[in-house]
Amino acid sequence: MPDDSPARATARETIALLTGAAGFTEHRPPSHPLPPDGPLGWAGYDAARERAGTRTGEEESVVYGTGVVGDRACVLLAFEFGFLGGSLGRLTGDRLTAAYELALTRRLPLLALVATGGSRMQEGMVALTQLQRVAAASTRLRAAGLPQIAVVRDPTTGGGWATVGAGADVVLALPGAQVGFAGSRVRPADADPHAYSAEGQFAAGQVDAVVPPGELARAVTHWLRALGPHGALPAAPLPRALSAAPLPETGREAVAAARDPRRPRAEAYLADYFGARLPLHGDRCGGADPGLLCGFGLRADGLPVAYVAQCGTPTRPAGYRAAARTIRLADRLGVPVLTLVDTPGAANDAEAERAGAGAAIADAFAAVAEARVPVTTLVIGEGGSGGALALAAPDNTHVTADSYFSVIAPELAAAILKRPPSETGATADQLRLRPQDLLDLGFARSIVS
Repeated sequence: MPDDSPARATARETIALLTGAAGFTEHRPPSHPLPPDGPLGWAGYDAARERAGTRTGEEESVVYGTGVVGDRACVLLAFEFGFLGGSLGRLTGDRLTAAYELALTRRLPLLALVATGGSRMQEGMVALTQLQRVAAASTRLRAAGLPQIAVVRDPTTGGGWATVGAGADVVLALPGAQVGFAGSRVRPADADPHAYSAEGQFAAGQVDAVVPPGELARAVTHWLRALGPHGALPAAPLPRALSAAPLPETGREAVAAARDPRRPRAEAYLADYFGARLPLHGDRCGGADPGLLCGFGLRADGLPVAYVAQCGTPTRPAGYRAAARTIRLADRLGVPVLTLVDTPGAANDAEAERAGAGAAIADAFAAVAEARVPVTTLVIGEGGSGGALALAAPDNTHVTADSYFSVIAPELAAAILKRPPSETGATADQLRLRPQDLLDLGFARSIVS
């Protein structure tokens, strides 16, 4: 990427891109000077630092302070890549931990604008252990229920990516940025460069969105509004039904209505429900499920709601992991959750088993069960066995007239019972899977119209 790319802007230019006329108030930690040529006595280190300072006008590789993005106050920290490659040394660690502490003290979100080549080799293990300091500071902020957003610039590699960047709640990336744990000079010579790019990390479920510089301030403003911190928030309102389907008379009719390709799907429900949507992408384990939508949204009245929505396809392990990630983040930040259930069931192919389907489903069940914030569920189509139930709220699940929920698909139930296909309809009736059956059984609280 050429040096005049927006991704290669200086720390202060990147801060100004987000804060604009609202401005930025810089902070500095107490001074703890290094010994001559640093903790290792590395010959020429002081001279290198002096040249970096003259070239950039900075004292260290990180600038931090308070500012306003859109209409939201936050603590910002920005790496200056021109100062020794944005590397982390002891004084960098002082600034990073001070930024996290400032966010904790003032109860503000932390916004990290990352561009770093990793730990500073001229300080050896003293530099490397700054990663532990950053991880501890980030953990304290997380425990206090305060959000962390990272914008990864070009390049973001090494320990800075593995702590400040990838350790954030939401990770946005600038287009074309080099992003990865291994920097360009230490990775295998035949490595696929796409894997170390913002776009490659998005495809692998490690980055939530790739955002052009011109759209970054708006995107970050929406995220700050959605993540808070907030006061006590009410439960997510129920979406309205988007079809006028009548209640089915038989189980077979219920299944047919839920499988009708003309029925409204999750995308339509989310578009109707939210004024703005902010997707979370991927499971942070190298996978993403296009059939499951996760993220936070802002309703027309400004209420933030986290959402997890199945799209009518078998849900893959990466989808369940992304769902659990979303629900736990919402729970930590005090944001209510809406889940839309619509799946024939969990993916059951060999690849799904190798990817840990059972453990992923178990974790989704646990995330819903552990949630302290209200979780509201609307079944908008197929409710296929445990793969659907994993995302359903106990005692707060509602259904539409063109949905069903069943312990097993009627075709599979008939096969297990050694019944001919002609008896599938009768089996569906026996399963009592219609919306009105679910209401009578106490599983559903209401049929939404």
